[in-house]
Amino acid sequence: MTNLADLRKSYMKGSLSEEDVKPNPIDQFHIWFDQAQNADLPEPNAMTVASVDADGKPSARTVLIKEVTPAGFVFFTNYESRKGQALINNPHAALLFFWPELERQIRVEGSVEKLSDQESDDYFHSRPLDSRIGAWASPQSQVISSRMQLVKNAAEYALKFALNPPRPPHWGGFRVKPEILEFWQGRPSRLHDRIQYILDADTWKIQRLAP
Repeated sequence: MTNLADLRKSYMKGSLSEEDVKPNPIDQFHIWFDQAQNADLPEPNAMTVASVDADGKPSARTVLIKEVTPAGFVFFTNYESRKGQALINNPHAALLFFWPELERQIRVEGSVEKLSDQESDDYFHSRPLDSRIGAWASPQSQVISSRMQLVKNAAEYALKFALNPPRPPHWGGFRVKPEILEFWQGRPSRLHDRIQYILDADTWKIQRLAP
């Protein structure tokens, strides 16, 4: 059996200083995201979303980011799922992008808002047909009897809606409005570079954190 305490590596692929980064963290995010895409990483758009429910219990899962603008980080889900209900009842979230091949991660913390119906409709109708049917077929996070129940649901909704399924009322987007972003670059001897942005009124303050 592998001794987990013995698993370690030295990070050697880059550095990050206060002078390197852009004044606005969204601009810096796009630089790193483009570099992750150009490095042919398997899914650079995958991020962990951490939420806390009404009872104060945390949970985390991986989803795909769909839009990043100065307004925030957008992803889509079933509003009746565990994460959907947690974000509605406690509208705060933390996001994590981890790109081990580049020895980098980005942390985001902020408040959460639902997208408008029009924004959710626009994205929903851009999805492949099977994904639109799947949004109807899956009662996300609920206990189901078997996989065959999903297949049966999908067949029924495909028959009902044919090529034009509308957006389910329980499905749509969330936007995480960033208040804190941290850019982490692995360095040798565990002396990693951590550059943090904190929103103070309408100004982003840049700070270095100890590793």
